[in-house]
Amino acid sequence: MAQDKIVFVYITFPNSEEAQKVGRILLEKRLCGCVNLFTNINSMYWWEGKIESSQEAVLIVKTRESLYPEVEKEVLKNHSYSCPCIAKIEVSEVTPCFYRWLLQETGVEI
Repeated sequence: MAQDKIVFVYITFPNSEEAQKVGRILLEKRLCGCVNLFTNINSMYWWEGKIESSQEAVLIVKTRESLYPEVEKEVLKNHSYSCPCIAKIEVSEVTPCFYRWLLQETGVEI
């Protein structure tokens, strides 16, 4: 097996309930080993020609690069935004024990 890289997926949500729901779905499907949820994020952004401001929640999904397409598909299926931010962040290094743990939790036999 070629070494699968670890990626983090940064996703914004309108609230913590939706972020938790999607995080649980990803965990139950073994598409990630862990999610981190940040609540009460103050976001400012351009939308439909004007600057908007809102409270959002951020979910960081820790997964393998090969699972990213499935993660994106599940998020899009369960997200309420018409154009959600789903950003894959490449991770250059992780500790060997974290790498093994993440592989095992996402279905790779070691």
